[in-house]
Amino acid sequence: MSTWLLSCNPKKFDLDGHRRDGHLLTSWTVVRYVREVAADDEFVLWVGGPNAGVVAYGRFTGAAEYGQPDLRYWTEDPGPRHFVPLVVDKWLDLRVPKQRLVDDPRMSDATILRQPFAGSPHRLTDEQWQAVREAIQASEGADPEWDLEPGDEIRRVDLHAKFGGSTQNGISPCGTTDNVLIFTAPSSGHQHGYYDTWNEDGTFHYTGEGQTGDQKMIRGNKAILDHRETGKRLRLFDGARGTVRYLGEWTLNPDEPYTEDQAPATGGGALRKVIRFHLVPVKATITTPEVKVGQDYVAPDENVAPAPVTPSASDPDLVGRNLSAHRRLQNLLAAEAQQRGYVALSPDVSDPDFDLAWRDIEGRLTVCEVKSLTSANEARQLRAGLGQVLDYQDQLRERAPEVSAVLWVEREPSEPRWVVLCQRVGVTLAWPGQEESVFRGPHTP
Repeated sequence: MSTWLLSCNPKKFDLDGHRRDGHLLTSWTVVRYVREVAADDEFVLWVGGPNAGVVAYGRFTGAAEYGQPDLRYWTEDPGPRHFVPLVVDKWLDLRVPKQRLVDDPRMSDATILRQPFAGSPHRLTDEQWQAVREAIQASEGADPEWDLEPGDEIRRVDLHAKFGGSTQNGISPCGTTDNVLIFTAPSSGHQHGYYDTWNEDGTFHYTGEGQTGDQKMIRGNKAILDHRETGKRLRLFDGARGTVRYLGEWTLNPDEPYTEDQAPATGGGALRKVIRFHLVPVKATITTPEVKVGQDYVAPDENVAPAPVTPSASDPDLVGRNLSAHRRLQNLLAAEAQQRGYVALSPDVSDPDFDLAWRDIEGRLTVCEVKSLTSANEARQLRAGLGQVLDYQDQLRERAPEVSAVLWVEREPSEPRWVVLCQRVGVTLAWPGQEESVFRGPHTP
């Protein structure tokens, strides 16, 4: 039995068409060794181009024939030629990058590296086959050089010293290891329009990089999008500076790797297009219920230069005059909580996007949505705030023994019915001067 490496040009051959059809490839062109290819011979599938490497492995199901190959898999009619039927046993989640094989001395004489355009298939020696199979096993299994477990903490400077990448960026592709390190920190990210969110099914939506203007699929964003093709693993961390916590390995949702959304620019500027990557966990990644609610409160900057409100703004508190008012209200309430002995909290990576929360010494949690009010937006703000805080309360019920909900607004609403409505659904509606209604009794540690 012989072993082979089949190569293809992705510009001419519709590789995605084969994936959609499952594991059966109905035909593949054969230029070299036409008479030597036989049923049950094993092969690996190599894709050329900028991210060249091994993408699959399988076996032939028959001998080579001459005729018209299946045109469904070609971008243009190649004409009659030799083809061979085969079965793909496995499409790799992570491509084995070309450089990994180039670095293996057993591959030094492989024709795919010395004469890549000499034709396909390329016969592999026993040593070369072993080298390729070991590279595939490394791609399919855990990286032996990665020694962090989900939940482990490490100083960011030490992380980059060990695995490479930039210490400054939120998305940090590594040049010395096969990793892309990505960092999420809601308390600081929100100031730049980065709204990362956990979903009920355990997936995670991560905002791409680019603080001003529309985000583009370049640099770090492209590194995430292409991570399968480059063979790099996505490693998610909670935190941006100092000590960060490892949240495991993730991959892009193959059916919908990303969507485009709108968010304000740094400092509450005008809305712009942002990229939202759809990440799914790989193996033993930390799941939301295992992560403690909140982190130490981080006060947002109240002295932002407000941008004019745009008609398409999804939340009036994110732009214009309301942004400074919102942050001032939030910071004053957090200071009041701390003065009374509560632990004030900002949302952590695993939390819904609440404005503020606080915890007493017995572990009881209160989650709070803060809303500025004007005569023009009062009803809309109260509706939105009530819906938001009920949503946050519901999401946090499984992670805290008791969760109360507070809607904290800039002033007393003009219609008293809002107080009654909130009471009816178990939410405390209050404003400056009514602190006693939200902080009931001393909770000094």
